[in-house]
Amino acid sequence: MTATKESQGREQPVRVYISIDMEGVTGIATMDQVVRGGHGYPRSQQLMTAEANAAIEGAFAAGADSVLVNDSHGTMDNLLHEELDPRARLIFGTPKLDCMAEGIAAEHDVAMFLGYHAAAGSPGVLAHTYSSHFYEVRLNGRPVSEAEVNALQAAAVGVPVGLLTGDDVICGVAEKAFPGVRTVAVKVAHGHTAADSLSPAEARRLIREAAAETVRGAGELAPLRLPETLELEIDMPSTPAAELGAQIPGVRRIADKTLAATFATPTEVLGCVTVCYHLAADAMISRMALYGRR
Repeated sequence: MTATKESQGREQPVRVYISIDMEGVTGIATMDQVVRGGHGYPRSQQLMTAEANAAIEGAFAAGADSVLVNDSHGTMDNLLHEELDPRARLIFGTPKLDCMAEGIAAEHDVAMFLGYHAAAGSPGVLAHTYSSHFYEVRLNGRPVSEAEVNALQAAAVGVPVGLLTGDDVICGVAEKAFPGVRTVAVKVAHGHTAADSLSPAEARRLIREAAAETVRGAGELAPLRLPETLELEIDMPSTPAAELGAQIPGVRRIADKTLAATFATPTEVLGCVTVCYHLAADAMISRMALYGRR
C-alpha cells in the first residue's frame, strides 16, 4: 500500500527529501576519512553511499512515491552515483545557494538528515558548523548546528524533519529541537576525532527501519515554527576573512573576527553562510601558503 498523508481533504503520496553529510556516517571519525585525497576517503564514500541507500530502501519499502537526495558534504560530490539506488534522484556539486538544503521544496512531505554531526564548539565527532574554519555560528544569539539551520529552511517550505542519523551528540540535539523526529545514533563520540561505532551493517539495518517508520508516520509530523527575524552571527577564522565578509551588503562586522546580519528567511541565511564559507576557506589557504614558506 502506498504511504499517504492528508492534504486539503485528499490523500497524496509521500515524497521524501534526504540531505546526507559524511562526518556522521558509521565508521567515520578522522579528518583523513572526510577530506578528498585522504587515504580513508574512498572508503568513506562507500560507507556514505551505503547509508543513503539504506534510507532510500526503507522509504520505498514503506511506500514512498519519490526520493530526492542532496549530497551535502564538502565539495558535495561524494556519493558514488553508479552505486546509488536508481530509484532516487541526486543533487550534487557546489556552490549551491541553499547549501545542504538545496532542492527541498513544498512538494516534499518529510526530510531526512543523514550522516549529520554536532555544532562547532560541541563535543561531537568532527563537530563544526558548515565550515571547519568557522569558530561558531549563532542564530538569534544561540549556537546552532547545521541540522537546526537546515530544518528552518525545510520549515520555510512547510517540510518537517522526520529522521536524523549521526553520533549521539547531534541525535540528542535533534530530539530536543525537532518534534516527533526519529534518530539513529550510529556512534558515540569519544572526542573530536574518535568514536565508538556500530558496524556498518547494523547501522544500515537501523537506518532502513527508521526511514520506513518515518515515511509511515510522515503525516503526523509538523515543521518547525519560523522566527520572525533571523539574527546571524559568524565567528570567522581571521581578521582578513572578517574584513572581506563585511563587504557583503547587509553584513556588518561587530568584532574583530565576527560578522553579523539580520535576515527574514532561512534562504538568505544559507546564502550568507555559503559566501562566508568560501571567504573563510580562501583566507586560510592564503595564510597556510605563507606558513609553508622556508
